[in-house]
Amino acid sequence: MKHILTLVSIALAATASVAHAHGVWIAPSSTVLSAPQFVSFDAATSSVPFMIDHRPLVIDALNIIAPDGSKVTPVNVMKGELRTVFDAKLEQQGTYRLELLRSGFRASWKDAENKPKRFMGTAEALAKEVPADAKDLQVSETDSRMENFVTVGKPTALKTTGKGLELVVATHPNDLVTGEPVELTFLVDGKPTEGVEVAIIRSQSRYRNNTEEKTYKTDKNGKLKVSLPEAGMYWLDADFKDNKVSNKVAKERTLAYVVTLEVLPQ
Repeated sequence: MKHILTLVSIALAATASVAHAHGVWIAPSSTVLSAPQFVSFDAATSSVPFMIDHRPLVIDALNIIAPDGSKVTPVNVMKGELRTVFDAKLEQQGTYRLELLRSGFRASWKDAENKPKRFMGTAEALAKEVPADAKDLQVSETDSRMENFVTVGKPTALKTTGKGLELVVATHPNDLVTGEPVELTFLVDGKPTEGVEVAIIRSQSRYRNNTEEKTYKTDKNGKLKVSLPEAGMYWLDADFKDNKVSNKVAKERTLAYVVTLEVLPQ
């Protein structure tokens, strides 16, 4: 199980444009509820977001945070061959946050016979499993965040943590409607950051000739404006690299952020 969790950790942390990585996603049956009720979720990695065609997502580390800060335990969890399915009973008024955080290190080097070796895991495991004299050693730190938001009744304000790559939406994530541009601000360790690369794909790509992926890059204030002209679920992936590592053995930090947003018709 630890090995599986490590692999999923790296997959999520390395999430980027689906041109060169599988999309990692969690999709709720609804993001806006008029009254307390159950919501069902699909969770998977796939060739294109929202297409169930690759592997289930491990949700052992998933947190479902209620408006008052308490945690909700997912129920009816079923891990299939292609997706994980679970339910959550949302009973409080306000906005719930689903949060899946991953962090760790990945390394590559050559052994005494010049054969390539790779590692994915924690800093502690890195120190134990990677030789101190490893040849051509390359180490990077990974930090990723996946979020979903579901609101019961009136939306409530969302807070950031000041850690890693985070998103602030000028319009509440559960108040998005067609025809209204959306301003997004990306923070790295709590500060608006220029140069964050963002990809957005609308669901139902199976029934289009291509994914119609749109790409963006944040300005000097960490901002960008996007148009979401059609109703549906949207997968947003953001990626950024810097050298602010927590362990000096790593030379680079790779940050990733993924969120599923529902856009409703006006």
